Amino acid sequence: MSGKLFNVGKIVNTHGIRGELKVVPQTDFPDIRFRKGSRLVLTDAEMKTRVPVIVESGRPQKNVYLVKFSGLDDINQVEKYKGWMLKVTEEDLVELEEGEYYYHQIIGCTVQTEEGEVLGMIGEILSPGANDVWVVNRPQGKPVLVPVIDDVLINVDVAGKRVTIRVMEGMMD
Repeated sequence: MSGKLFNVGKIVNTHGIRGELKVVPQTDFPDIRFRKGSRLVLTDAEMKTRVPVIVESGRPQKNVYLVKFSGLDDINQVEKYKGWMLKVTEEDLVELEEGEYYYHQIIGCTVQTEEGEVLGMIGEILSPGANDVWVVNRPQGKPVLVPVIDDVLINVDVAGKRVTIRVMEGMMD
């Protein structure tokens, strides 16, 4: 099993004695990721071990999902997976709508103004509320916070790792 893997959840505990695990979702699509038939990969903290699994059942409970994998029917078979990550392969990523992006596609993109001035590189993504904010690390000075809204984003070229923005008043202060 090669290729990139992307986090979709973290196993935090077992649930009951029939092999169910408590998973903290780390995905915008938990209903898709943890439904029957979904293919996931269990990985340990060092990513040394990868165990492909298929979801037999999954259901939300409070702030976690209770997930059971095919062939793992007993608490003794799943206890060792506490603390492991659940990942998905690149080919199993959900197709996004136009104008939607995965974090891994945006982080590392170069940001330039519509006049062509290069501001820096996107280093992280914040989700404070109504819209995400892309943090652009500059060679000098404070990072620029770019709100992910139509008025600001002119072009997002995922393949070319380049984002063009319209600078709004107060963004560069």
